Amino acid sequence: MKIYTKGGDQGQTGLFGGQRVPKDHLRLHTYGTFDELNASIGLVLAEPLLAEDSRVRPVLSRIQSELFQLGSELATPPGKSAPSRLIETADIERLEAEIDRMESRLEPLKSFILPGGTRAAAQMHLARTVCRRAERELVVLHRSEPVRSEVLGYVNRLSDFLFVAEIGRASCRE
Repeated sequence: MKIYTKGGDQGQTGLFGGQRVPKDHLRLHTYGTFDELNASIGLVLAEPLLAEDSRVRPVLSRIQSELFQLGSELATPPGKSAPSRLIETADIERLEAEIDRMESRLEPLKSFILPGGTRAAAQMHLARTVCRRAERELVVLHRSEPVRSEVLGYVNRLSDFLFVAEIGRASCRE
């Protein structure tokens, strides 16, 4: 299989189902930003995690898989079936349970959190900001092409998860 097809040489790309759209189409901007978010989470995973953070690694790995599923759904035009499992309410509930678990171990927040503390915390902060940008793009897409409520809720909760994980990492020493 060749990696290049030359199909995009004229500024178009294919969605699942074969529909061709311009490479600057809002749908592509949106799922491209989710791809960037996935890469940002990969950077976090490349950092050594402390023993007490052993539960964060599998959650982030699961999130990476879910982001691929979300991207697949966004790469599918309306009226077509996505080629993978869709984000569901259960995925949102799992994120909420992780947020609650991590939050219960943190001191109450008394000030803004500046990026840094540790390298992993700064990378988590970056992932959270990419997630917020992806969410903004998703909302713009939703105004022109409706997106399922589960996707909107998942992305909103994901940025909350990354924020709580970032706070936990910022207070650790590597």
